[in-house]
Amino acid sequence: MLAADNLTELAATACAEVCDKWTCWPGTLAGRNATMPCPKIRGIVENGLAYKYCTFSGTWEVKYDPFGNPTNYTHYETCIMPQIQQLSDMCNEFGPYECARIGRVTRLIEMVGLSLSSLSLMLSLYIFFSYRILKNNRTKIHKNLFFATLFQVLFRLVKYIDQELEENKKFLLDDYHLYEVCTVLMEYAKTAMFTWMFIEGLYLHNVITVTVFQEYLHINFYIWCGWVVPAVLTVIWLAVMIGMKVKTTWAYYYFLPYYWILEGPRSVLIMINLLFLLNIIRVLVVKLRQTRSSEIEQVRKAVRAAIFLLPLMGIAHILFLLDYRFNDAWKFGLWSYTTYFLNTFQGFFVAVLYCFLNGEVQAAVRNSYFLHASLRRNNYTPCRGFTTTSTMGADGEITNSIEPPTWLKCCTQPPQSPEEKEIDICDINGRREGTAMITMVETIPMIKTHSISNGIDTRQIKDPNSTTTTAVDA
Repeated sequence: MLAADNLTELAATACAEVCDKWTCWPGTLAGRNATMPCPKIRGIVENGLAYKYCTFSGTWEVKYDPFGNPTNYTHYETCIMPQIQQLSDMCNEFGPYECARIGRVTRLIEMVGLSLSSLSLMLSLYIFFSYRILKNNRTKIHKNLFFATLFQVLFRLVKYIDQELEENKKFLLDDYHLYEVCTVLMEYAKTAMFTWMFIEGLYLHNVITVTVFQEYLHINFYIWCGWVVPAVLTVIWLAVMIGMKVKTTWAYYYFLPYYWILEGPRSVLIMINLLFLLNIIRVLVVKLRQTRSSEIEQVRKAVRAAIFLLPLMGIAHILFLLDYRFNDAWKFGLWSYTTYFLNTFQGFFVAVLYCFLNGEVQAAVRNSYFLHASLRRNNYTPCRGFTTTSTMGADGEITNSIEPPTWLKCCTQPPQSPEEKEIDICDINGRREGTAMITMVETIPMIKTHSISNGIDTRQIKDPNSTTTTAVDA
């Protein structure tokens, strides 16, 4: 009888209908769970179930906030992806505000890094496209890497700026399709960036370790692989996401198993680049030993080469593969700051190392500046004042040189004949000279000429795409 009375009493006790921020819960008997589908909002597991517990006293389950105030509690943890739940549990152990502080600092680092990277990459591309002397196969690979990195940086900036806007001004998060398009383009650019990092590593590896490298044969193949292969991988990943009817979890798509369609090849490329780097350092050490450098100098040059190549090859991205769950807040903060600093400033590092600190780039910019400054100061008209010469040694090695290594400033005079131009040499190396006759001579198709003069064997190579400027004193 007592048991029956208790059941009757429980049946008479029930929790009233209540609504929280996302769901309305029906009245539920004491000691029972009310179950409802997970809300259809971004970041929530699709087709999941949430529940709310009605206690035996006929009141909904409550939990206490950090200030000791009771609040109704709903079990939405079953609607959250396991990785997000683990991160939430870790942050709860650190304290109520520690993860929020780390997140704010990390986002600030990201915004500064992405902004600086985008500006430096755009400036680098402008420099590479502005000077003809910089147009070679090596800089072609650099430019493609810069473009891929710049696209990825810009798409990330757009997403981050949208997240920081006020709720009524967001333009991506309020539109599922626009958000998905931006995400797909960003992932394509990111995959292209990894691919071009691999191509950079392959190119450097072959240049340093292989005696003869047919770069002209492979450059077009590299360009196709650098953009087409990432497109194929991105299309496959997108098709799987659409086929699996992924909608609300696009906000945390990188936690889904399908993301390894992109992340797997990227990780493989990073590992191969790491092997390239180790072999490059090995070859450099061997070559330095052959030049009889001291041991300290060998180590210094090898370490310098490693530091020089690390940002370009994307080794910093390996940190993303590490486990981010820590027992102490300072360890999590250190991982977060270091990882996102290296990741978002990578474009800046690449631009600095391979453009701004490049001796060839510095010489081109410096000579251009001094030439234009001198021309403006003296009201001169610019003309070419250097000759490119290619010579082949007895061992078959081709050496390029520029003669003279200074700028020629001149005033143009009317041509004296169809074949010649007469100019007044105003200043060469700071010395005034007389009048000179400048004759433009086109070379014949590239051939080898072999001659013996006074017992000396001489070999020359003529380039069909170059012209030779011959100066003769008048």
